[in-house]
Order: sequence, then C-alpha cells, then structure tokens
Amino acid sequence: MTVRYYFYKTLHVTLLMGLLLCLLAAVGAAAIQWYFIPELPSTERLKDIPLQVPLQLYTKDNVFIAEYSKQRRIPLAVKSIPELLIKAVLAAEDDRFYEHPGVDLKSLFRATVSLLKTGEKRQGGSTITMQVARNFFLTRDKTLKRKFDEILLALKIEDELSKEDILELYLNKIYFGHRAYGVGAAAQVYYGKNISDLTLAQWAMLAGLPKAPSANNPLTNPKRALERRNYILGRMLALSYISKDESDKGVKAPLTAKFHKPIPEIEASYVAEMVRSFLLKKFGEKATYTNGYKVFTTIDSRRQEKATWALRRNLFRYDRRHGFRGVVDHVVIPKRMKMKQLEKWADKTLQKYPVIGPLVPSIVFGTRRKSILAYNQRAGHFKIAWRDISWARRHISENRRGRYPRSARSVVRRGNIIMARPYLKRKKRKKGQLQKAVYKEQPSRKVGSRSSKFKNVRWSLSQVPEVEGALVVLNPNDGAIIALAGGFDFYKSKFNRVTQAQRQPGSAFKPFIYSAALKRGYRQYSPINDAPIVFRVGGGRWRPRNYSHKYYGWTTLKKALAYSHNVSAVRLLDKVGVGYAINHVTKFGFERKRIPKNLTIALGTGEVTPLELAEGFAVFANRGFRIEPYFIDRIEDIKGTVVFSANPLKICRKCPSEILKASKDTPSDILVPHTVCTQTPRYAPRAISSYNAQTMNSMLKDVVRIGTARRARKLRRRDLAGKTGTTNNQRDAWFAGYNRDMVATVWVGFDKPRSLGYKETGGDTALPMWIDFMRAALRGKAVKSEPFEYDYVAQKKPSRSKSNKSTRRLNSFSKTKASSSRANKKKRRASKKSSSQRSRKPRRGTSKRNSSSSRSSRSSRSSSSSRSSRSSRSSRSSRSSRSSSSSRSSRSSSSSRSSRSSRSSRSSRSSPSSRSSRSSRSSRSSRSSPKKSTVIEDQLF
Repeated sequence: MTVRYYFYKTLHVTLLMGLLLCLLAAVGAAAIQWYFIPELPSTERLKDIPLQVPLQLYTKDNVFIAEYSKQRRIPLAVKSIPELLIKAVLAAEDDRFYEHPGVDLKSLFRATVSLLKTGEKRQGGSTITMQVARNFFLTRDKTLKRKFDEILLALKIEDELSKEDILELYLNKIYFGHRAYGVGAAAQVYYGKNISDLTLAQWAMLAGLPKAPSANNPLTNPKRALERRNYILGRMLALSYISKDESDKGVKAPLTAKFHKPIPEIEASYVAEMVRSFLLKKFGEKATYTNGYKVFTTIDSRRQEKATWALRRNLFRYDRRHGFRGVVDHVVIPKRMKMKQLEKWADKTLQKYPVIGPLVPSIVFGTRRKSILAYNQRAGHFKIAWRDISWARRHISENRRGRYPRSARSVVRRGNIIMARPYLKRKKRKKGQLQKAVYKEQPSRKVGSRSSKFKNVRWSLSQVPEVEGALVVLNPNDGAIIALAGGFDFYKSKFNRVTQAQRQPGSAFKPFIYSAALKRGYRQYSPINDAPIVFRVGGGRWRPRNYSHKYYGWTTLKKALAYSHNVSAVRLLDKVGVGYAINHVTKFGFERKRIPKNLTIALGTGEVTPLELAEGFAVFANRGFRIEPYFIDRIEDIKGTVVFSANPLKICRKCPSEILKASKDTPSDILVPHTVCTQTPRYAPRAISSYNAQTMNSMLKDVVRIGTARRARKLRRRDLAGKTGTTNNQRDAWFAGYNRDMVATVWVGFDKPRSLGYKETGGDTALPMWIDFMRAALRGKAVKSEPFEYDYVAQKKPSRSKSNKSTRRLNSFSKTKASSSRANKKKRRASKKSSSQRSRKPRRGTSKRNSSSSRSSRSSRSSSSSRSSRSSRSSRSSRSSRSSSSSRSSRSSSSSRSSRSSRSSRSSRSSPSSRSSRSSRSSRSSRSSPKKSTVIEDQLF
C-alpha cells in the first residue's frame, strides 16, 4: 500500500511538472514568436543579401583608372575560390560546418564550460553560419538577446540557403584588416595577386586573419601572424586536408605579405575626381561607394597618356629655361657607417619626401667635377651625368639667370636632398616601362622598394615646376572629352585647371570677334587699317598696341588674324559694335557675366576656362554647332547591366531649324537611364552658319600656315587650324587648335598670376605642348579633305543694312587693291627680264637676216598674244564692274581700243627685247588669269 501510494504520488507530481514545463515551453514559444521572430529578416531579404562593392572607373577602352570605397571588396563565386583556401578557413573557424544545422551544440557546450571554469572567453562557439548572421543582420553588442537572435537567425539561414551559398557569403563578407573585406580583396591588399595565384602558406595566412585582423596581421605583427599560420597548417594536417610534405613546406615558407593599393593602369586622377564628384551629386554617398558601379569614361587611354606626357615635358622645358632654384633640403650624413646601415638610414630619411609625378627624392652621397653620385629607394645607387646637370643655372627672376655651372660641385653638395627624374635610353625604350617603374609600384606617393626596372634608365637633376599647365582634348562632333590633364600632378595640387581655372584668354579670343564681324557682313579679305588709334575711356585715353610695337597699315582681316594684330582687332570690334559682338560670343558657350562690356574684349580680357575655350573652338571644327562636353560614357551595375548611358547633343546638318530650336530647350542632363537614351535623341543647336564656320576655318588655317602658330607646320598636315593667345606681361600662354576629329586647348601659367618671363608667349610656351600631343595623337591618321557644305536650312541671307553697304565697298576696295598690286608685280618682273635680255649678246654664227626674221615673227606673235590677253582682261573687268554706268564703260572701252592700237603700232617699231618681254608678260598674264577666279571663289565660299 505504501509503495503503491508513493508510486502514484510520484507519477502525479511528474505529470504536473511535465504539464507545467509544457505550459512554460508554450509560453516561451509564444514569447519568442511575439518578441524575437518579427525582428528576423524575411526570406526574400536572406536570398538577396547585398554586398558593399566599391566604385570602379575605367577608360572607354577598358583601362583601369581608379577605385573609390570605404571597403575594398572583390565579390567571387564559391566555384572560383580555391578548394585549399576553403579548407584552411574551415580548419580555422568551423571544421564541422557540413555536419551541423547552423548551430554546433557541441562547440557551444565546450565554450560555455571554458567560460565558467576560467571566467575568460578562450574558445568561440560561433559557427560560420552564425558569423554570417552577425555580420549581415545583427550588431556586435555582447548581450544575451543578441546571442539568442544570432542562434535563431542561423537556423533560419540554414533553412533558406545551401551550404555553398552560406560559404560564399562568408568568404565575401568577412573582414581581413586594412579595409579588405572578402578573400578576393585580401589577396590584392596583402599580396597584390588574384586569389587563385597564391600558395598554400599564403592561403593559410589569410585564413588566420578573420579571428583577429589586427593582432594576427602580417604587416603590423608578423611574429603572431606566423604562429597563427603554422597553427592552421597543423589543423589542416590533423583533419587530413593536406599531406605531411605540404604542411612542412608551408611552415618553412617565409613571410611575403606587403601592403598593396589598387594599381591604376593610367594617370588620370583629375578625370577620376571629376567622375567621383559628379556621382556624389547625382546618386549620393551611399549608392556611389557601395553599389558596385562600373563607370566607363569617354577617355582614350593612349591619348590620355600622351596628354600627361606632353604637359609634363613642356613644363620641365620651361622650368629648365628659367634656372635651378636650389635643392629640396639638406641632411647630415652619418660618418663611419657601413654601406648597408647607410642605405637603411637613407631609406628612413627619404620616407618624409613624397614622389611627385615622375620626380623621385634622392640623397646626394658625393660629387665629382662632372657628375653626381646619389641614392634613392627606386634605383639604389646611381650617377647623374654632366649632360643632365649643365642646365642648372641659378634662378634669379623670371627674366634673369646666372651663369652656366662649370662643375657639379657648384650646383649640389653631399647631404643635399634633390629631385631626380628618370628617363629611358633611346635604344631601349618600351611603351609604359617608365610609368610602371615610377608610378605604378607606389601609388601611395611614398618612396617604395628598389625596382629592377631602373637598370636601363638614366637620371637627370630636376625640380618640381612652380609653373602649372592644363591640356584638354574634345571630340568636336559630340563633345566627348578624349583626354584631360588638369595640372602637373594631382597629389601636388588637386586644383583642376581645365574646369576651375578662369583666366584671360588673350588673343585666343579673337576668332570669336572675327566671327561676329563675318556675321555682320565682313569678308576674310575685307581691309582693315592696322595703324595707331586712341580711344577716350572715361576721363582718360586708351591706346592699344601690337605685341611687336610695329604697325602694318592697310591689311586684310585674314592677315590681321594670322599675325594677331591687336590694333586691327580693336578697330574691327569698334566697327562691329561691342553689344553685337557679346551677343554673338555667348552663342559659343561663354558666360555673359565674365565678358567685359568694352573694346578690351577684342584682346581677350574676359575670363574663360580651358574647357570653355575648347568648347568654343569646337563650333569652328564641326562647322557651326554648339556641343556640350561630357566625360561619362556609360555606367554598369554589379551584374554588368548598363543602367545609365550618355545622351550627348548630336549634330544634324540636314535637320530643319525648328527641330534644332526645340532640342535647344530640352533638359541638358547628359547622363540618363539607358532606356531613355535610346528613345529621345538630343540635337546640337546651331551657333553660327556653315559659311561663317568655313570662313573662320580658312582664316585659322592661315594662323598655322603663315601666322603666329607656323611652328606647327612641322607636323606636315594641311588639316590643322588654331590660334595662339598671350595676356599682358605674359601672365598666361594659350593655344587652341583643332582638326575635324579633335579639338585640343593648352594653357600655361602660374596659379597666382604673375609673369612667365620675356618672350614666353602662346607660340613659344603653349604651342610646343600642343604640337607634342598632336604629333602622338594623330600618328597614323590620314588627312581628311574638307568639302564645303552649305546648309541652306540654317543659313540666313545677309540684310541690306548700312554696315553691309560699307562692307561691300570695303570688299570692292580690297579687290581693286589686290588686282593693282598683282599688276605692279607683273610690270616689275617684266622690266627686270627685259633689262636682262638687253644685256645679253647675240649668239655667234647667226646671220642678220635670220635675226630680223625671228624678230618680226616674235613681234607678230607678241602683238597678237597681247591683244588676246588684253581683250580677255577687258572682258573680265567689264563683267566684274556691272554696277558702273554705261557711259563710263563706253569711254573706258574706246580708250582701251585706242591705247591698244597705239601700243600695237609701237610694238612693230620696238626692239626685239621689248617685244619679247611684252610677249612673255602677256603669256604670264594669260596663264595667271584662272587664279583670279580661285581667289574670288575663296572669298565667296
């Protein structure tokens, strides 16, 4: 009875406890359902987990420019990750990954017991799935609630995703130190290689980083990093992932980790900054840096490289012309030190001086009479020859230099810090070799490790130029920026002079004034008086002067522009009208508020940027259309789908004017969604008529052919045109030139305006840079013919105003003046020839009879030819003077007939020499008669 009683009582209590536990479990489940489950992410969010991928910039031909992000990440598929790396990570973090359902109870129990015994967290109980849950969705707060959330989320992730998907998320998300997230970025940061190109020891080193990225880092704590690597190799051996030989080989491998930044394949930092700023304004910071956009710019890599090279080369030339300003610094070299110790000391000392462009800081270890012995980390010990030192005259001012040095000791001494510039020997030049050696190995701009690529390199004494420059190249047919160099070096100065430097263009602005005159009714052969003139301005007087302080009298507009006569430009603007000219100039894209409302704009006293000037000259190059510069071609997302495309203004020469005007009023957003780009094309508005543009092309070609830019004739091309520009006291030097496919603008000057020096004009300072670039950019490009295209739709008939009447008078005056000058030249040539023939003696053996017969035949031929030539001239003159009265024409014809009869009668009595001279003159005139028609055609078209 007693036993039975206790049995039933115990059973009763047990059942009650079971029911109570079930009730508590139900309440706990309800609490979990009510409190924890709503905070867990949805299934759709788990299956589409975003990764923060950096912004990458490329040229149009897919050359890497730059990368921007707060986290460096290279997403990889799990199939592309080496199997040994995956096994190394499993051995280090979760060797039972393929066995547990997301939570390893055995590991949790072991970690809990260790925590209770020692009071310290020595063992981790988190699985890879739990780490994925924590890194993607949870915070790092050390609370029980967060740990419980982590367990529940890990179970849910295991239910929704496969093991391979979880492993892929983990290997792409986990932090490896030095802003590297994921194994792909970690391989690039620590070894500068792709993940598949690493060794077993390097994979084990990376696998040991996620547990403690700072403590086990091979760069900051190499000893602990080696211990961690060897431990992982031992775990892989214990788990039979690798063999004993592989483990021993990995343990003996040396530490090879070094810090590597993203390596740009081309120097285009100014373009990269323009793109980054544009995207930040359009998309915001988060989307720009984390959405993994791939931006393809309009830059052409080959021409961008040549633009940077041409700019730096010519700034170095200017700097050498104006002398050596001295060394960078001076240090005391320790005495009685072995060479290896001395090199270590030098390496540490040179860390304070950054690399600027191609210039590498170096220490002078010694000098000889005609050479310098120096050291830097790139090349080790090297020698600078006398040919690379002899230029270093002492700089006194912009216009004064000291004497040429007689020895290297008079330039530098032991302990000086100098800037050395490498250049390749002519016989051993290879494309891109110098850029890789100087820039690519150390984009951090600090001096790096010694390079074997400097074996075939010579070194020159140099200095960082104080003068700056800018070069921008546009496609005139759509506005795409082909190349852009905003300064000597982006890390020296981030100020982009192409888009931000507002400087006076000087004479480079004159073509727009001449274009206004053409629209007013002038022609390229209209006369203009290049003579001194005084204008009353306010209470004083203004007297414009030519640069040469010489004046050339009456000349044509074409010659005045070719030789850049200042007085002619001011006189022309005075006749055209300042207000009219300003209205015309704004059609080229210049801002009205930066153009002064006086006659000085003829000399370029307004303010423009190099990009704006290139945009203006593009109107002449594309025969009259105003384009809009842009620098982004397309944007792709992380999957490679084009999401945004450029929608630039397109040139349509056959479109009606109504369409062009309507397109002008459309929104000017160049970068639009890809679907919109294919639906709504935008047309470029017409700025000037095709006749105006064609005439300006002819005038600007003469600037290159015979004018201030004739140095460009060395390119041996007929399709080049442009204009030089120099401001007062040579503060700015410009050249803007183009052909049908390319517009390039060059500016040289100081950031704080001051004189460049005597004779540092646009033709002497800026033009050589343009020539160097165009020679490289146009190599292999054929010269395209430029047939005249008259756009009847956009062309307006000139109005019959007083100005047009006056210009017609000027044109007739220029024609008569040109014809009279040609007639005078012919008379002078004929008189010289007749005098030379009189001085000649008759040949021996010829009879008088033969000579007289030959004279008579020659005289008859000459008289007949002279009559025919005169009749042709009179007929042409009568056709050209249709506006004269009939009485005047009859008088002129009768007088011409009487003069011809008298001249013909005299010619029969004249000497043989005079008759022969007249016959030769008449034959020359008859041969030269077609030239008049070509001149008139050139005037009209």
